[in-house]
Amino acid sequence: MNARPTKGLLVVYTGDGKGKTTAALGVVFRALGRGMKPAVVQFIKGKWKTGERTYAETIPGLVFLTMGRGFTWESEDISRDKRAAQEAWAEARRLMTSGEHEVVVLDELTYVLNYGFVPVDEVMEALAARPSHVHVIITGRSAPEPLVAAAELVTEMRNVRHPFEKGIPAQVGLDF
Repeated sequence: MNARPTKGLLVVYTGDGKGKTTAALGVVFRALGRGMKPAVVQFIKGKWKTGERTYAETIPGLVFLTMGRGFTWESEDISRDKRAAQEAWAEARRLMTSGEHEVVVLDELTYVLNYGFVPVDEVMEALAARPSHVHVIITGRSAPEPLVAAAELVTEMRNVRHPFEKGIPAQVGLDF
């Protein structure tokens, strides 16, 4: 069974808990297993060479673009971060609207929307204009209400407990 979707869904993984990117990448691997062409654009991650990025580079047919400049709250130059976000959005929009990829993940897009680096209205217009077979998955905390309202699937990750609270740093292979 390798049927193509008749309706591309808008999926939003949001909330304060961990697992948003992990959930989106799970869909990417599921799509690859079904012979689909996924694409991932990471808007914030950039400084760390994550495990998922290292592995993604070995997978034929997977477009995996890490276009961010790192965590914005650690920024030394917000205007440079804004330009990077706008360049990432231009590429994401192209991937999403070309119809070449059936699944497009916009990882941590909510941050650049909430910082005002990319207008929410512009994203909503692009989502509405995408080909009908394209699934789009958007991740990040504090998803703007227009995204939540438009999405067919919204999952909010809730933090119950986090190792950082006990002074345990991010773990290789589990967190990055």
